Amino acid sequence: MGMISEFKDFIAKGNAMDLAVGVIIGAAFGAIVNSLVSDVITPALLNPALKAAQVENLAELKTDGGILYGKFLAAVISFLVIAFVIFIMVKAINSMKKKEEAAPAAPAGPTQEELLIQIRDLLKK
Repeated sequence: MGMISEFKDFIAKGNAMDLAVGVIIGAAFGAIVNSLVSDVITPALLNPALKAAQVENLAELKTDGGILYGKFLAAVISFLVIAFVIFIMVKAINSMKKKEEAAPAAPAGPTQEELLIQIRDLLKK
């Protein structure tokens, strides 16, 4: 019964729950980014660029030995586009966040010299 209790305590801790929520939100955000890239950005930007470069079937490019370097290039391009989209989205979200006001500085106390002068004056009395 001890192991079940420990497992229940582990699952109920905030860190495990925060991680679970983060993974779920991350998966949902990943679906949004993938849709944005594949349904909006790729047709708008990459298709004209690839047609202009006459590389219509990039994923099918391979060497005589069967190495599918086209798939690798397509994956690299996809990664770069997704990374750029995530960068832009994070930048936009950060700019929308309300700028936190700096906490007011604590009033400065007396300097060490001022304290020594006060001690000297008190000792003179």
